[in-house]
Parts: sequence; C-alpha cells; structure tokens
Amino acid sequence: MKNRASRRDFSRMALGTAAAASASFAVPAASGRVLGANDRVTIGCIGVGNRGVQVLNAFCAQKDARVVALADVYEPYLQGKYDQIDPRFRDLGKRVPSQQPDFGGQVERFKDFRRLLDRKDVDAVIVATPDHWHAIQVSMACAAGKDVYAEKPLCATVREGRRMVDAARKHDRVVQVGLQRRSSPLYARLGELVQSGAIGKVTVARTCFANNMTPNGIGVSPDSDPPAGLDWDMWLGPRPSRPFNDRIMPYKFRWWQLYSSQMANWGVHFFDAMRWIVGERAPASLSAHGGKFAVKDARTIPDTAEVIFEMASGMLMTFGTYEANNYDELKGGEMLFRGTLGTVIASMDRFEIIPDRGGSFQDPSPRRKPQVEKAGVDYDNLDKAHARNFLDCVKSRQKPHCDVEEGHRSTTFALLANIALATKARLDWDADAERFTNHEGANKLLDYEYRAPWTHV
Repeated sequence: MKNRASRRDFSRMALGTAAAASASFAVPAASGRVLGANDRVTIGCIGVGNRGVQVLNAFCAQKDARVVALADVYEPYLQGKYDQIDPRFRDLGKRVPSQQPDFGGQVERFKDFRRLLDRKDVDAVIVATPDHWHAIQVSMACAAGKDVYAEKPLCATVREGRRMVDAARKHDRVVQVGLQRRSSPLYARLGELVQSGAIGKVTVARTCFANNMTPNGIGVSPDSDPPAGLDWDMWLGPRPSRPFNDRIMPYKFRWWQLYSSQMANWGVHFFDAMRWIVGERAPASLSAHGGKFAVKDARTIPDTAEVIFEMASGMLMTFGTYEANNYDELKGGEMLFRGTLGTVIASMDRFEIIPDRGGSFQDPSPRRKPQVEKAGVDYDNLDKAHARNFLDCVKSRQKPHCDVEEGHRSTTFALLANIALATKARLDWDADAERFTNHEGANKLLDYEYRAPWTHV
C-alpha cells in the first residue's frame, strides 16, 4: 500500500548504520574540502538555548566534530553568560542552560544566523531554534552547501516540510532530523519483530504525554519591553509582529500555536517511533478533540487533547496530551502496540511482549510466548548516537537514520493533528498529494505567508 513502508525499507533504514567513508565522497562540503573518514567536520550551531546546548554537548563528545561558530538572537545565550539572563527567565530552571561545552578552540559568534552561513569553512549546521524558524534556516543552509542536523519538529507547516525535503535533494545535502529514537538498536529490533508478525496483526498503536500543569501552567504576564540583548523582531522572524511577552520566550513558546505546540513538541517523537515500528508512512484519515479545560494561563493550545489516525492498512494510531493530569497509564513504558497475538509495551531501555488469549468463541490458550528485551541506554546516549550517525553520513553521503523525508512524514502527523483540532472535522488525507480531499478550509492551513522580509526558500 502507498502509505506503508516495506519490511525491506525498514531493515535498510533501521539497521543499516552508515559507516564513515574510507575514501572521499563525491559531493564536497561547502568549504570545498573533500572529507575523509578521519577528517574533522566543522560545525556551526544556530540557536544555543536549552536544546541547542544539549545537542552541542552530543556533538562535542565526538572526536571528529569541531564547533567553530554560533548564532543566537539573545546575547547572554550567544555568549554563554547565563548569569546575565533576564531575572524573569530564572523560573525556567533547567530549561535555561548553565554552561556551554568546551569547544576546544576559538568560536565566532553571530546575532544574525545568515553571517554564520556565509562562513565557507563550515561543513555542517545544527538548527536548534524555535519551530517557526526551522524551514527558513534549514533550506538556506542547504542552499549554502551545508549539511544540516535539524531539531524536531522539522517544520511548522506541511508545505514547509516538503520545501525542506526539496532543498536537501536539490543541493545534495545530508539532513538529519533530531528524532533520536531512530538511532536506537532496541527500537530497530522491535520494528523487525513487529513487522515480521511476532505480535500478529497490529490494530492499535497508542501513547500519550502527561504533565499536570494545573492550575497556573506557563502563567500570565502583560506585554513588556524585551530584555536587554534580545533581538525580538528577529526572534519573531516570519511570524506576525507583536509585543514581547515573557510567557513566550524563552522555551514557553511551546504552548503557543504560532510558534509550536505540544502535539509537535512531544507528539512528533512518538508519531515517528510508532509509524517506524509498524511500517506506516502516513494516515488515511484523522480526527481530534481537545481544549483548554483546566489550566488558566496564556497558552493558545489545549491543555487536554487526543488525536486518532486511521491507516489504510487497517489500524489506529492515537496520541494524547494531558497537561491537567500526570498519571502514567503505561507504567513507565512509552508506547503500546496491540496485536492479535500479543501486546508490546516499549520504552527506550526495554520492551515487553505480553501474550494474548482468545476471547469470545476463540481458543483461550496463550497465542505466543512472553518476551522481554533490554538495551540499557538513556536519552543522552541516543543524542550522541544520533550525532555520530550524522557525522558518519556527512562523510559517506549515505542517508542518515532520520533523513529529512522521514522527519517530514513524522512531523506531518503532528501538524495534521493541529489542523484537525482547529477545524473540528474528520479529515481525509492524500499522502501523495499532501492535501486533504474533503475539506478545503483545512487545506488553507497547510501553509502561511511569511512576514516580510522573509520568503519561502
């Protein structure tokens, strides 16, 4: 079926770890250098706040990565002077970095990311800015001849994602999307089992993100002047101009629909892992429900929401964001897969297959044996493994574990969920044309016009 990936494709994507090239590759880096297996990859990073520093730590742990340039619109972040951040930001706790890694040499710092892209000696760029910036910066980096490690979610609209894929292909760039579970050998193993029929026909994949933010959530503040050292207009970028508000930046933009969403922030991790494990490419239809039911704050997204995707192959994929209740319904697991022979509860360090039994009019004996496998990895290690895979692919020119097309397809799930919430409609999706077939109003939400001077790249 058009919306399913073949088992052969899964095996290639999941288990085919890209080895560093023993000889030079055909497409040179932007610097004009032809990289060999032992050469160091020079890196620039756009966005050095919370996630940017985490990703930089993963790259700085690799001996063949050399960070030479940084870009950020907020001076204390750019300079790594976290003691100078605005006092209003201190309640963010660990969401404000405490220090930058040791770069092992001089690093040039820019407030305008375009100056970083102008550097001819930069081979690859990390994009770890807020979601509404990813499409412009990734596409511009590709056009500048840089390979890109792009943080998730890949984009803010479906059309942006397709333009990013096109830019990567046009300029022959390696683009890895920061969905680190793709670099998990345990999840690769689970995907092989599930797609081989080990739990029978899968009819449901389910997960959620729970985080009790009642009663005050991200809080409420009046608009105010931006803090010293922040280029607020540049932070807004292609989105409409508006006054600064400290409930938006830093980090709290995750609860504003114009800049992000929890469907995209957390959901995309699980949409990606679930569709990868079961071998799905895209939904055939979907519907979503939710609202701001219990949290009284400045957010513009629901505090409680659920989306159901129906696949043409005959299965449902569901995801919930529950920010008014923190109960762990999967008992420490991340995802649940219901099959006709058994049920899988999976997490990053282990999965368990629980045998199923026949119900009404069926043989009640167990339909398979129980099975548990463990990995013993954590999120930091997956960050490093994902960075390692990207560097190897920069040299070998192979597709990385989460190539831009895969990241786009997974991000699309999250963006479709938001459109279903906005339209309050059951939507039918054509995955080849990337448009809805039954709702022209929903199709208008697949893209937006950027604020000048920014244009679609």
